Amino acid sequence: MGQRPPSKMFLEAAEAPEAVARQFAANRVVVGKIAARLQRFKPRAVVTGARGSSDNAATFAKYLIETRSSVLTSSTGLSVSSVYATQQQLDGVVFLAISQSGRSPDLLASVEAAKAGGAFVIAIVNDTASPLASLAHEVLPLHAGKETSVAATKTYLASVAAIADLVAAWTGDDALSDALSRLPDQMTTAWYCDWSAAVTRLKSARDLYTVGRGFGYGAAQEAALKFKETCGLHAEAFSSAEVQHGPMALVKQGFPVLMLSQRDETHSGLENLASAFVTKGADVLTAGFSVAGAIALPSVEAHPATEPILLAQSFYRMIDTLAQARGFDPDLPPNLNKVTETI
Repeated sequence: MGQRPPSKMFLEAAEAPEAVARQFAANRVVVGKIAARLQRFKPRAVVTGARGSSDNAATFAKYLIETRSSVLTSSTGLSVSSVYATQQQLDGVVFLAISQSGRSPDLLASVEAAKAGGAFVIAIVNDTASPLASLAHEVLPLHAGKETSVAATKTYLASVAAIADLVAAWTGDDALSDALSRLPDQMTTAWYCDWSAAVTRLKSARDLYTVGRGFGYGAAQEAALKFKETCGLHAEAFSSAEVQHGPMALVKQGFPVLMLSQRDETHSGLENLASAFVTKGADVLTAGFSVAGAIALPSVEAHPATEPILLAQSFYRMIDTLAQARGFDPDLPPNLNKVTETI
């Protein structure tokens, strides 16, 4: 039999470096405009609204915004508006809505309520003709192109890249802006990192933890989601601090753990935790660092805020291979649709 053709998910994830480069070029003016408005607005808080992979991008936004601007950033419960019909008071607040399709009813209801409550709404969205884009005060397009695979890849990567681009401009972070200029090429390098050792280890797994912290926590959440979506593998994402408050009790001989780390203040804590997992007999896979007794996956060294983007890029190539090795079609996750219209 011939070799199976590449999945849509594989092909779309491979397009992410080009999509991010296209986005940076196309958004130069609009990013400057929104950043200037944020500088004048001086928000007292940022509220994020999203679901699925977009919500994992919102986790990245929380850590980046809080560490770069010192502005409190928190995710909203969409049901507060869409189900409970509660009107929140959001004067002086930025509502950051992140979506691929811009069509989920609960997100749209939350945006409408946020506007009524006085919030300044920014939509980060791939479909600029969507209802979400029409509702927002400002739109930051992803420019990712069409994504047909149910499991989002390039739109997640484009979302976190757009967030980083906006925050760098808003806060005047020249080091981050410089790092972003190198990001598309680094993403191409990351795509070819060999994570086949993870496929070998996880082909027969039933459960696992994914672990990150700070900028990398959203990537750990995204990895856990993709294990469930594409591989039928039960995965839970934890902060490296939170996993020690109870979940550590489940870690035993042979329990698989995927740990993602950027090279910043959280790095040593992840190294210590990885060693603790090894001591308990866990099968530890590390990306972004290595410890004795763990399987080290190759990674691309970069700015701490962009390294989680690169780790996600490497992960996507691996997860496509793993899904097929486990007998799944990564383009057709069971019980899922491309646009999830939750209320």
